[in-house]
Amino acid sequence: MSKVKAVRCEGCGVPVQTESPEQKGYIPEKALEREVILCQRCFRIRHYGDLGAVEQDPEAYLRVLDEIAATDSLVVLVVDLFDFAGSWIPGFSRRIGKNPVLLVANKVDLFPKTANWKRLRDWVSASAREMGVHPVDTLLCSSAKGLKIPDVMQAMEHYREGRDIYIVGTTNVGKSTLINRLLREAGGTQDEMITTSPYPGTTLDTIRIPLEDGKEIIDTPGIVRKDRISEWVDPKELKIVVPNAVLRPKVYQLNDGQTLFFGGLARLDYVQGTRQPFVTYMSNRLYVHRTKLAQADEIWQKHRGELLAPPKDPAAIPPLTKHVITLSGKEKEDIVIAGLGWVACGKEKARVELWVPEGIQVSTRAAII
Repeated sequence: MSKVKAVRCEGCGVPVQTESPEQKGYIPEKALEREVILCQRCFRIRHYGDLGAVEQDPEAYLRVLDEIAATDSLVVLVVDLFDFAGSWIPGFSRRIGKNPVLLVANKVDLFPKTANWKRLRDWVSASAREMGVHPVDTLLCSSAKGLKIPDVMQAMEHYREGRDIYIVGTTNVGKSTLINRLLREAGGTQDEMITTSPYPGTTLDTIRIPLEDGKEIIDTPGIVRKDRISEWVDPKELKIVVPNAVLRPKVYQLNDGQTLFFGGLARLDYVQGTRQPFVTYMSNRLYVHRTKLAQADEIWQKHRGELLAPPKDPAAIPPLTKHVITLSGKEKEDIVIAGLGWVACGKEKARVELWVPEGIQVSTRAAII
């Protein structure tokens, strides 16, 4: 039995223990004397940037979410505006009961300045309604840059009506960063209270933050979605895939018979259609390579893991599977790859074959930019 039972890590919420360094929540006994209790994993993330992964139980995290249905609370659903489809929680509407939902779309800072915020907000609201969720309000913000955080604070206080607040979302949408930013804006602390990192699944258990009226803000573990590419990338390569700066769209005028490689993670073959633009909205650090379709297989086999990277270890990624996409030509459309980004296509009829790791979500939508 661990010598410590009641104490939880203030960074990730997991119960701390002093006996098994290889298990979650380990903390040296000496460290228990510190004012701020951090498990060894959180300590290493904060001070050394160590992004080591831990075993996660997606079903356990969903059970935590299901418990919200039995409460009378305000649910703040945080989604990633850059990866909306990949950051939506499956079956969300049936898991939170009759509790009101405040929808917060994070990472608006990644979008070009030319993006229409009202259009983005309306699109997020409409997409949520299509998923069966009718939020009391929809807000855009950037927890990393502090954009529109006062608006989020005001909305949370207005809609909670004296209730607890649950902050929920999938891994890596920025929930914990948002809470840290809210605490700083409220004047509580300038330090990072909840551990954050680029690696999915940093928060391992619920973290409760008391409010002045006796209620709480509850940060929940991120829901794991294995159908997005970012969940499969090695932690050391994740910074190449997940954007952290304003997107610089790359425009490719393609004729049919040409291919785009997105690192070694995905491939788009333009099979049939007239010359038209394909604009990539992905991390600025991700290498995009254009070539002829006739040479694509040879280049893929020869250069994946080297020129075409990440991943450096292709064996760590599921084998590729083909998605045939027919562009209607009626409107501009986006081809969305969960956890990677999207390709905005021109307004011409076309046939595209998209190759992504097996199980990764692929979808199309009317262009949002």
